Amino acid sequence: MAVTGEIPDGRGRQHSGGCGRSKCLKSASGFFSIVSVLNNRPQLAAYAIVLAALLDGFDGRVARWTRSTSEFGVQYDSLCDLVSFGLAPALFVYVWVLKPYGRVGWLAAFLFILCGALRLARFNVLSADPKRVDYVGLPIPAAALVVASTALFTFHVGSFYRMPPLVVVSLVYTLGFLMVSNLRYRSYKRARFAGRKPFGVLVFAVLLLYIVLSVPQVMLLVLSGAYALSGPAEFVYARLKRKVALPASRTEP
Repeated sequence: MAVTGEIPDGRGRQHSGGCGRSKCLKSASGFFSIVSVLNNRPQLAAYAIVLAALLDGFDGRVARWTRSTSEFGVQYDSLCDLVSFGLAPALFVYVWVLKPYGRVGWLAAFLFILCGALRLARFNVLSADPKRVDYVGLPIPAAALVVASTALFTFHVGSFYRMPPLVVVSLVYTLGFLMVSNLRYRSYKRARFAGRKPFGVLVFAVLLLYIVLSVPQVMLLVLSGAYALSGPAEFVYARLKRKVALPASRTEP
């Protein structure tokens, strides 16, 4: 049998081997983060989580461009995500701050993994609906990126080993809640990079890229934190808008 670079998913369909290789690289980055934590190299571990998040975005974009998504790919991707964005950041946070607190510490880290697993399971169920575009709950790669970017920011300002434990614990619980919540998060699937764009959009994209590359430790936290907060912000905005519109509709003749 000829090797075509495609893997059957058990239903007669096939998906691209290129996407499978990027998933392997993503899980390898997550595992390397775990190894780096165990070798007491936390900064390298945080960068490995960031790399895994970038590979995850690249993998999803390529899969949609090549129309190579499949049921096998969805399940395989979830397993890779659980390693890279569930186990790796949870172990990172546990060794970083939570280890001295014994049972309370490892339970908080386990909560992050548990909420991430539930988020992935819900995503697999909802992804069967082709009309659904936005995410329900904070995606687990985004949650992991918040953890990694927070650590890199504290390295940048020199406060990594002086980080208040209560702040980190609160962050872990908040991210866990956002992952299993029903809040809507915008999906980058909406973005259309092909075709002609206004000149202002190009200038903004170049400027944003320049800022991110100039101070990545700061901008990663700003961008990931802004995305994590976008779900609650849109929920509050929608509620306020509904309350304003309701009295106006009642006063109409």
